[in-house]
Amino acid sequence: MTVVNDLFTAGQFFLVIAAELIILFIGISFLVGLIREYVPEEKIKATLKNRKYGIGNVLGAGFGALTPFCSCSTIPILVGLLDVGIPFGIAYSFLIASPLLNPVIFFLLLALFGIVPTLIYTAITFSIAVIAGILLERAGYARYVKEVTLEKTSCCDCHEEGHPASTVHKARFTRSLGFALTLFKQVLPYLLLGAGIGAFIYGFIPEDFIVSLAGPQNPLAIPVAAVIGVPMYIRAETIIPISAVLLEKGMGIGAVMALIIGGAGASIPEVTLLASIFEKRLVAAFVITILGVAILAGVLFQFLAAGGIIT
Repeated sequence: MTVVNDLFTAGQFFLVIAAELIILFIGISFLVGLIREYVPEEKIKATLKNRKYGIGNVLGAGFGALTPFCSCSTIPILVGLLDVGIPFGIAYSFLIASPLLNPVIFFLLLALFGIVPTLIYTAITFSIAVIAGILLERAGYARYVKEVTLEKTSCCDCHEEGHPASTVHKARFTRSLGFALTLFKQVLPYLLLGAGIGAFIYGFIPEDFIVSLAGPQNPLAIPVAAVIGVPMYIRAETIIPISAVLLEKGMGIGAVMALIIGGAGASIPEVTLLASIFEKRLVAAFVITILGVAILAGVLFQFLAAGGIIT
């Protein structure tokens, strides 16, 4: 009878969380589609060109937060920025912010964790993106960028090609809706996978087991979660629902955030593409940056949770 009850609980959770994620994702995708229509890549390049460090890094990280949320598609944009003369440090701030601060991650965090954790997450990742770009530029890491030009393709069909810019708002809204529905079809399996795994954990995994492995009392939980997250090729649409359940089951919020940042910040396909344009030292610097952000954010979140500032 216990198994039946657990199965019913898991099934109920799956239906609720899947419905919420689907509605939320379509809405976010439509918003991103509008951003793509009104803030094209050419405008980003023109705005960032000839910018000084500091404000340029802030703008680079800001534009990174507005880009499409397939991390692999960030790489062709990055190459385009470098090709038109955008300083390396500014482009690097864009590279760090793009997978960590895209609209999907922001709104999923907001829906599942609340406003305070989301704003803290945003502040940490945005600040690190800006600072990392400035520091690596000053350290001379621009010399580790290879002289290559990539075709504007990506590991997923996140971009619609061949649409001329239109001054007609209705046409832009129509294309944005088409973008949202197309992207939804591609991401639906990941959404359902995340909801399914989360439902299984919610219904069948005992809280004591999760607390013993990754509870707030385990000092190794945060770095281990960060290290696991980096090589784990899992989309934000999948990892965030799972993380919300892990948090509810007793996993420390620091370890949860480290897992999200590690998983969203450096996917295996993205690192592979970076190796085609960056030398090994710069690729290593990128991975270390993501690990550092994950661990730093995890420690800060755990500290704030211990002080009762966030729950």
